[in-house]
Amino acid sequence: MSVSGVIRAPFPWFGGKSRAASIIWQRFGPVRNYVEPFAGSLAVLLARPWPAKIETVNDADGLLANFWRALQSDPEGVARWADWPINEIDLHARHVWLTAQRAQITANLQADPEFFDAKVAGWWVWGISQWIGSGWCVKQEWKGRGHAARAPRGIGRPNPHLPNGGQGVHQKRPQMVNGGLGVHKLPKLRCGGNGVGDRMVCCACSDAGRGAVYDWLAAISDRLRHVRVCCGDWARVLTPSVTHKLSGDRTPCGVLLDPPYAVESGRDAQLYAEDAPAVSAAVREWAIANGPNPDLRIALCGYDGEHDMPADWECVAWKANGGYGNQKGETRGKKNAKRERIWFSPHCLQSGLFGR
Repeated sequence: MSVSGVIRAPFPWFGGKSRAASIIWQRFGPVRNYVEPFAGSLAVLLARPWPAKIETVNDADGLLANFWRALQSDPEGVARWADWPINEIDLHARHVWLTAQRAQITANLQADPEFFDAKVAGWWVWGISQWIGSGWCVKQEWKGRGHAARAPRGIGRPNPHLPNGGQGVHQKRPQMVNGGLGVHKLPKLRCGGNGVGDRMVCCACSDAGRGAVYDWLAAISDRLRHVRVCCGDWARVLTPSVTHKLSGDRTPCGVLLDPPYAVESGRDAQLYAEDAPAVSAAVREWAIANGPNPDLRIALCGYDGEHDMPADWECVAWKANGGYGNQKGETRGKKNAKRERIWFSPHCLQSGLFGR
């Protein structure tokens, strides 16, 4: 559940920045205001070493944003819907059902800042904790010769003769052992809650395991109590009304930019449910334009060579977890793990100025 007092996210996430969190907070310092336009697993926010002040997070993925908003308001409800044994049939049935809910959930989140669905959130986190590789709740379509649009393709191949939602013999199987987790390896949580066991969804094995999961989600809910959780385009939470006027003063605002990396930089094109080919370049342009602003401390994440930043930006290398759970992807993942970079704007602090 936690390591050295830091709460960890209850689900695996490609591109999570838990290993880089301490580097980022060293450069940001105890900023009063913090904005994260690409929420993901919120690993950096959850690892904040100082008391939180004003925090705003956002993600275009409605199912992800719904999870954070639901967990914030109703952790017990989310835990109740996530409390289910590993079951392959249920995994694929819920995958299909959740995928169909995505558009409406996103619309509801954007229309009502208090909307959330605990059932959707619980089923989503239950499933992503078992799913192998990318594609959870993403409708993948095969556009091959003579097929403009076909059924979802399971593990990546077209599904001939089986018009059953694209599953049939090509279903992804649920993750059942630690050995195949790759970059989806979960924070350790034994049923006793001592942080050295197997997986988040261990609720079914004992009452102690069930209690540990409820406690874990409740702890995260307490941490997120005053966090504003938004759902939409990343630029919506980077206006002056969010970065400065909200805090009521001109103290620096920390902005973590962790967009989907450019596909041409070498990452898997199927990683994210909400993806845009040009988002990495657009985020870089915003960062360069706003880098000289003394009221902003900006961190831009990417792979080595992905961003050509001005000379007064500091580039820091760090190593992520690597591997995709299959031979080809695992090789690529391990190689990319060494290519992780964070570019810090000129007004970020020097390393070591603030300790934890």
